[in-house]
Formats: sequence, structure tokens, C-alpha cells
Amino acid sequence: MFTATREEHMLVENLIARINELSRKHKTVGLSPEEVIERDELRRQYLDNFKRNFRDQLDHIKWAEDEDEGSEDKKE
Repeated sequence: MFTATREEHMLVENLIARINELSRKHKTVGLSPEEVIERDELRRQYLDNFKRNFRDQLDHIKWAEDEDEGSEDKKE
């Protein structure tokens, strides 16, 4: 299972901080075309990371029914 290292956790926190900074600026004075591109890229990176971690969690779920069936097979 994927476990984020401290460095990866800090990168995600920095990513979120920059996204929030650009969001606040967008609401107040607006963004330059370069900042809009940066914001879109940062959002894509964040969502890709979120999806990857979520899929990893789902891939490692053990269903109780599956475990029960496995123990019944051993009894027979």
C-alpha cells in the first residue's frame, strides 16, 4: 500500500498552499494568464495525487465476506 513520506506530504501541503494563494488572488485582483495556467496545472497535480491515493486505498480493502469464505474453505 502507498504510504506518503514526510517529503511527499510536505509537497502536497505546499501544492495546496499555492492553490489557495492563487484562489485568493483570483477573488481579489484576478490572475495573469501565466497564473491561470499555473493554477490549472497545480489543480491537475493535486487531483491526480488524490485519485492515485484513493485507488490505492480501494485496492487494499479486504472484504469481510471474502475473509469469511476463506476461513470456511480451510475448515472443509
